[in-house]
Amino acid sequence: MSTDKKIKIARIITRLNVGGPSFHTILLSAYMDKDKYDTILIRGSEGKDEGSMDFLSEEKGVATITIPEMQREIHIWRDLKAFIKLYKILRVEKPDIVHTHLSKAGFLGRAAAIIVGGGKIVHTFHGHTLHGYWGRFKTSFFKNLERILAKHSTCLIAVSDKVRRDLIKAGVTDKDKIITIHLGLELERFINLEKYRGLLRREFSIDDDTVLVGIIARLVPIKNHTLFIEAVARMKTKNPSAYKSAKFPIIGDGELRKELEDLVKAKGISDKIVFTGFRNDLEKIYADLDISVLSSLNEGLPVAVIESMTAGVPVVSTDVGGVRELIDDGINGFVVPSQNAEVLADRISELIENRSLREGYSFKAKEKVYPYFDYRRLVSDMEELYDCLISGKSFHYLSMKGYKERFVGKEV
Repeated sequence: MSTDKKIKIARIITRLNVGGPSFHTILLSAYMDKDKYDTILIRGSEGKDEGSMDFLSEEKGVATITIPEMQREIHIWRDLKAFIKLYKILRVEKPDIVHTHLSKAGFLGRAAAIIVGGGKIVHTFHGHTLHGYWGRFKTSFFKNLERILAKHSTCLIAVSDKVRRDLIKAGVTDKDKIITIHLGLELERFINLEKYRGLLRREFSIDDDTVLVGIIARLVPIKNHTLFIEAVARMKTKNPSAYKSAKFPIIGDGELRKELEDLVKAKGISDKIVFTGFRNDLEKIYADLDISVLSSLNEGLPVAVIESMTAGVPVVSTDVGGVRELIDDGINGFVVPSQNAEVLADRISELIENRSLREGYSFKAKEKVYPYFDYRRLVSDMEELYDCLISGKSFHYLSMKGYKERFVGKEV
């Protein structure tokens, strides 16, 4: 390939719903060196309750090619149509690198790229579906499918070391084919939030002395809001002083909203929990939150935790995915066992009742995540990887700004 020819990237994602993978793909498409890389972003369509990140792609000037048939749910004829469309696009575009994100795009996009041939194939695991999603048979089927696709991929990327280790342990791939490239986000907007303080409280008529304990996540089963609601309900009887001192906004929307609203009523805590719906004004949210909670059953590297810590909001999170690559338990936040509402309630209560502890964790949280998880580090790492793949060099010798100093040789 001549040195003056741009490297063509076909980036394929199942859908641009609200969440970390959409941020990831849009920011890479927007900020990679346009003098060196020519990127096309191919996306499927979101479900009716998922929300869309189209506003961000438009804001960043990232044009997308939409394949409506590519959706999260399995549907043989719809998936076949999506595959044919992907194949046709790749055959015409002839990208040097096909880079897929999320499971459906990872299957259809890589399969099409294998048949078209001629380019490098990369897939990013933003998490995995090895537990928390399906039953035993379905999980086994998709694990074997991932093994086949991994053999035909040039490189696999995990967004956390924990995800990388899980995939190796499950036999999806071996350690020589997969590397960790952590997420990178636009974090500067969360560094100084002074001008936004009080806006969320005034919107919902919450006084300044009330401790705000929020959860920012799509209302879908994997985020396990039921655990958060159960923890709040336990606080009502076990830690009444903490319960009385706080309110608990649930920020986000999704398919489970009605079910969760009914659960809150059944638990008798409707006066304490506020459902805000989807919000794009996250500066306003983080400016007033005192504590952030993640109750998920499974994660890759949770965006809400990174953003919360950047904003100086201490986090209480279940021990899932790459959370321990962000939170040092008892130092800048708390990590609790998954599905344990009692421990979650205790840790939230401890932070509610100890303002000096919250303030200490706030400073240490910021220090841990910023600027390492800024999008510029992500873009730099990805450009280095792409250059390495095109030149035929081993990607295990990448410089990986900041990664080796922070994570290599450290089990988290």
